Amino acid sequence: MTQKTQWKPARRWGVGVAALAAVAVLVWAAYRPRPMDVETATVTEGRFEQVIEEDGQLRLQHRYLITAPTAAQLQRPTLKVGDVVQAGDVVAVLAPAASQLIDPRTRSVLQQRVGSADAAVAAARANVQRAQAALAQATLDAERSAQLAQDNFIAASARDQSRLAREAAAQALKAAQAEQNAAEHAASEARAALGWAEPSGSGVRPGQTAGGWSLKSPVSGRVIKLHKDSSEPVQAGAPLLEIGDTGAMEAVIDVLSGDAPRIATGAAVQLATGRNQPPLAGQVVRVDPVAFTKTSALGIEEQRVNITVALNAPAAELQKLGDGFRVDARITVSAQDGALLVPSAALVRQGEGWQVFVLQAGKARARAVSFRDRNADSAWVKEGLKAGETVVLYPGSGMKDGQPVKGKRAA
Repeated sequence: MTQKTQWKPARRWGVGVAALAAVAVLVWAAYRPRPMDVETATVTEGRFEQVIEEDGQLRLQHRYLITAPTAAQLQRPTLKVGDVVQAGDVVAVLAPAASQLIDPRTRSVLQQRVGSADAAVAAARANVQRAQAALAQATLDAERSAQLAQDNFIAASARDQSRLAREAAAQALKAAQAEQNAAEHAASEARAALGWAEPSGSGVRPGQTAGGWSLKSPVSGRVIKLHKDSSEPVQAGAPLLEIGDTGAMEAVIDVLSGDAPRIATGAAVQLATGRNQPPLAGQVVRVDPVAFTKTSALGIEEQRVNITVALNAPAAELQKLGDGFRVDARITVSAQDGALLVPSAALVRQGEGWQVFVLQAGKARARAVSFRDRNADSAWVKEGLKAGETVVLYPGSGMKDGQPVKGKRAA
């Protein structure tokens, strides 16, 4: 009986200790910090590219503008935008322009001008006849004086005077004939003006041709724009239509003037033309030396520079596109193969430098890093990381060094 009484308190004490330990374990399990769910990525080696992304548009390499060579009446065009034309095809027809309507007073003035011109012609013809008679008389006198001078009946000076008088009469005849020609031309001009003023039932004026003037395409291509789509009078130099080859196009990208010096001729360019469409490859062929002012969508005035890009694509593929189509350009300004890359989303500002959180044994360990360059997607690491290490993406300001985390690969 005495031994049973001694062991009973000791057994109760052991059970109490075990119960307290179990309670402590349960409390610790309930209140211990749980690992934070985070997205992770792996530090890799690959190609680092520094790019400039802007939008632009396609344009024809060569655009041909057909204009009216003279004032005329344009016949109604039969071509439409997008129609295919071959070099030498007739693309526009010009007819002589109709004369303006005049009032009876002006018509009477023109008629009187014709009468005045006819009178001037008659007077000029009379002067010609008089000059011809004077020349005939001067010729006879010169022949007679030459004979008399040969027989020594008159002096040689008299003979010379007769010869000079004949030459003067000949020049006077030429002048009279020229005046007659001028008078006849003036009369023709007056009749032509009166003829244009008189109504004509046929619609064809003197000197007109019914066929008109056919303008032909200088190249093979497609109609890009119609400046005139109906029959109407046009002045000399008026634009009629534009023709170009949509299989030969280039892209024009406007970039900030501060980015233009970074772009070299020959730089590779990727052009996105739309959803689910493969990008077009190209290269920079020209950087304009002049900037222009452009207002952004936020209302800010910016200095922009045009970049011309040659497209490395078959003509059949470009035929699906068109002049003025919008494109999104990705211009490569620098590239490096074999670079150590870490996602830009893993970088956190730390004072004057940068740091990342590396996943080690279920905890996020802060580590200072330095990089050579960075873009929107990744940074080219100089030191602080090794290939294959796992870093935390989007760590946020609440993450601390040594914090337990549960990593999940970013999609």
